[in-house]
Parts: sequence; structure tokens; C-alpha cells
Amino acid sequence: MNDDNTTRTALQARRERLVLDHFADETRQDFDAVLGTFPHPHYELVPSGEVHDGIAEVRQYYIDTRRAFPDQRHEIIKLRHADDSVIVEFWLLGTHKGPLKGLPPTGNSFRCRMNAFFIFEGDRLVCERVYFDTLTMLRQLLVGVPAEHVGALVGGLLGQPAASRAAAETAAA
Repeated sequence: MNDDNTTRTALQARRERLVLDHFADETRQDFDAVLGTFPHPHYELVPSGEVHDGIAEVRQYYIDTRRAFPDQRHEIIKLRHADDSVIVEFWLLGTHKGPLKGLPPTGNSFRCRMNAFFIFEGDRLVCERVYFDTLTMLRQLLVGVPAEHVGALVGGLLGQPAASRAAAETAAA
């Protein structure tokens, strides 16, 4: 093995360790440790177009999603390396026990296959970019919700505040 391969392998090993620690810290809900894996936290959710930038925004994202899914956890399927990233294919699982962007808790569980790209500059994590099928998750979360409420609830999840408020009020009634 030449020096370039040794260096690359060592860099991949450091990146992989950081990503695995990041996943473990998320599951333990140790948000200080998760945030510590980034020099400047930056989190992108591709399906919704959400970008959380900086410690305060990323921390609030973690707080909000764990309020909605207190048992949220991951099952890693495969981890791969690219020149500037570690790509993780995983199952995300959880039970909807708290509000999520205007969607009242349904008590339903979900299991959704996802991909996260952990983008690096050298050995510094600069971005976590997550891809998933929103419909897969929604179909599981909305089981049992009356059909007349689904449109407004989905509107709320898509960032339509009036629909979100109306849906929450109707569902709570």
C-alpha cells in the first residue's frame, strides 16, 4: 500500500468514527455531543428544503423532532465512503408522541429508509444532508387520521401555517 492509500484509509477511518459517534449521540439524545461533531453545525433536509444552520437552529431541530418522536432511533444498513463524504443508508424509526409542525401526535410508529450524506472538508464535518421519501413517512404517521383532516395536516407539514393551525384546532376538538 502506498502512502496516499494509507493516508486516505486513515482519513476514512477518522470520518467513519465521527459519523458513527454522531449517530450514537443522536440516539442517546446527547445534543451537545452531536453538535460537537461539527465545527459549525449545518443540517439539510432535502425533501422539505429545510436548512438548519448554526448551533441554535440545529439544536432546535433536534429538540423539536425528539419531542415529536422521543424514541427516534436508527438502524444502519450500509456505510460508504466518497472523496468528500461518508454516505449512510439507514432505517429511521420512531413513534409519533408529540406535535410535529402542527400535526398532533397520532401515536403511530414509522420506519423509513433514508440516506444521509456527511460532507467533509478534510476530517471536519461541514454538513449533514438527508434524503428520504416523505410520503413513506406520512402514510405511516397518518394511519387512522380522518380523511377530512389529512389535507390540512399535510399542508401544515409542508409549511402552510394557516392550514397547520386549522388542522391542529380541528384535530384537538
